[in-house]
Amino acid sequence: MLKTHSCVELANKAGQRITAAGWIARRRDHGGVAFFDLRDATGVVQVVVHDEELAHSLKPESCVQVHGSIQIRPAGNENLELATGKVELVAEEVTIFSSAAALPFQVDDSDQVSDETRLRHRYLDLRRQKMSDNLRIRSKANSIARNLLNSLNFVEVETPTFTRSTPEGARDFLVPVRLQPGKWYALPQSPQLYKQLLMVAGLERYYQIARCYRDEDFRADRQPEFTQLDIEMSFVEQDDVIKIGESIVKALWKELGDYQITDIPWLTYHESIRKYGSDKPDLRYNLELVELMDYFQETPFRVFQAPYVGAIVMPGGAAQSRRQFDAWQDWAKQRGAEGLAWISVSDEAEITGPVAKNISDAERAGLLTATGAKPGDAIFFAAGEASEARGLLAAARTEIANQLGLAKPGEWSFVWIIDAPMFE
Repeated sequence: MLKTHSCVELANKAGQRITAAGWIARRRDHGGVAFFDLRDATGVVQVVVHDEELAHSLKPESCVQVHGSIQIRPAGNENLELATGKVELVAEEVTIFSSAAALPFQVDDSDQVSDETRLRHRYLDLRRQKMSDNLRIRSKANSIARNLLNSLNFVEVETPTFTRSTPEGARDFLVPVRLQPGKWYALPQSPQLYKQLLMVAGLERYYQIARCYRDEDFRADRQPEFTQLDIEMSFVEQDDVIKIGESIVKALWKELGDYQITDIPWLTYHESIRKYGSDKPDLRYNLELVELMDYFQETPFRVFQAPYVGAIVMPGGAAQSRRQFDAWQDWAKQRGAEGLAWISVSDEAEITGPVAKNISDAERAGLLTATGAKPGDAIFFAAGEASEARGLLAAARTEIANQLGLAKPGEWSFVWIIDAPMFE
């Protein structure tokens, strides 16, 4: 056998002779004795080599086979960060399957390497624990979704990859038809036509982990090809579809992250836009936009004589320096706005700042109540067309949360956005 045990299995094999195989992760020389970490798909084990000539021939990321015995590490040399940190493999024979050439980057340091270099040497990049973990999580997520949907009498169907071009949200990738010059297949942007055909055929419950293709400009959340869990059901209403989707999300988070999701609240599209300026709000923190059109209905301030006037409160924001407030103006201009109007509220509840002098005494008197601001807070305003002004305040909301650390890593807050308009 090329290997009798995986690395992770060696933790409790002290005293046994075994054969392991994998890649050399790190190598260390200590005067006639060499140590290297042997990495396979399951983990890492330390290997001890007493053959000095052999040790010098072992290069990082070479693929090797090791015959030897498992021994308990000397007291004080344990590595409790490893599952195999209390044992080591003392090599009796090392076979080099493939000796590595000079590496373009060290696998352990690939976070400091450009994406282009990582992609060019993808086989090295995928040896990183983080990357291999991502693949395993994806595989397990697919399995969890499949098992759940199968238990609910869904049928998994693979639909064709070559299809006809249909109007969708992006341009199609086209493939020429060799036997019919001038005609083209289109790669599917979604399995929409086929799953509707399956519903008409009476299948009633279908799903597919579908590969989709869209010829559109790259963004952080857009790629030319991607995978989606595609579901279609007959004789159901919105509540039924949401129930299935919620059960999948709950199962994924419970089994992958040991996180128990309670019932997910619903929020209409228009309410989400009004409160948060976005149809995908981060609800881990309780900051809401405030509409002030009625409040400033009779205002003498021309900037606030606009179709939309809104505000967002920054808790404790009055403590910012003038330079920090000026930085907010640069921040807003980078997003295409002329600036970001603001006032600060002193500990004595006095209102100061560039906007304060442009609003009436009556407007000042009730502003804290209208916005929910407290002494020590800052209030940022945006006015103009609703979509642009809300978008700026939504971005300010996110920036405020980042600066104040309101969104804690590892926290989750789910929400269903319903009743989205068919057209913008």
